[in-house]
Amino acid sequence: MDQEMPTNFLISRRTDKPLAEATGISSAQTLHPRVVIADDSGVSLAMLQRLIVRLGFTPQLASNGAAAWRLLEESDVPTIAILDWLMPEIEGIEICRRLRKLQRQHYTYTMLLTCKSQKREVIEGLQAGADDYMTKPFDAAELQARLVVAQRIMAFQEVLFAAREILRQKANQDYLTQLLNRAGIMEALAQELNRSRRTHEPFSVVLVDIDHFKKINDTFGHLTGDDVLFETACRLRNCMRTYDHVGRYGGEEFLLVVPGCDHRQAFQLGEKIRQSICAIPIQTSGFDQTVTVSVGVCARTTENTPEALLAAADTALYSAKRGGRNRTELFSSARESRPSFV
Repeated sequence: MDQEMPTNFLISRRTDKPLAEATGISSAQTLHPRVVIADDSGVSLAMLQRLIVRLGFTPQLASNGAAAWRLLEESDVPTIAILDWLMPEIEGIEICRRLRKLQRQHYTYTMLLTCKSQKREVIEGLQAGADDYMTKPFDAAELQARLVVAQRIMAFQEVLFAAREILRQKANQDYLTQLLNRAGIMEALAQELNRSRRTHEPFSVVLVDIDHFKKINDTFGHLTGDDVLFETACRLRNCMRTYDHVGRYGGEEFLLVVPGCDHRQAFQLGEKIRQSICAIPIQTSGFDQTVTVSVGVCARTTENTPEALLAAADTALYSAKRGGRNRTELFSSARESRPSFV
């Protein structure tokens, strides 16, 4: 246990200033991370709590290392952890080591608070994964300044995370239809297939192909073709649940990944999509264009791979084309796989 905080420790009035004002960032822009305080000294814990509350945060308190670790482990959110070095069950320095081994999106900024002040001890704490280090008895103004630094660093990191997510979404998005592109929908297919294997829930894929799309392009031009693709994509989205996935698989072909759907439910979805597209002509530049689609449906069986599922759905799609188009077909293993018609 570290030494007790002195009883004459006072929090200066200058620490009442909010962090937003101290950093020059408006309150709407300020990152408000979770603050976890761990100290087995009741006096120290109470003083830290009072200071953090005055700075505008709601701290989460722990009186030993095990409790602190549970708090830190349970949520992957931006977090500042103020940890006493010497605590029962798990020491603060060990918590730092554990935190750096976690694979997380959001960063936990750790500050060790201790009576240890030798250079070798400071080095040991930083090498264990601590971002900052303060010795007891601490000064409230200095702690506030260090928290400002912590908040600024974490805010910058959150901006980088947001930018990375935007880039990731753009990399997986088809520019014309605003659906997932081929890479994005294939990633979704792999993820949902793995989930289906773990949970043993039904899972289906649906291929949707615009009938005679080449003729539309050749007759009316590629701008009309683009209008048809965009409106078809909109109608597809409107037919699907929020947790389904839909992407542009090829030129005029769309792939739907529908978790939790068996072959009957997936067939019904295929019919719903087909009818929604052919029921109302699509408005293009200067005239309305009646469009139909052919739909191939395949439900997952125990040993399916993404390639096997796509091949089966394509076989069903070929059957729909061969059967006259503007129809939905469910995969049957008795059918021979052939490439889809244009």
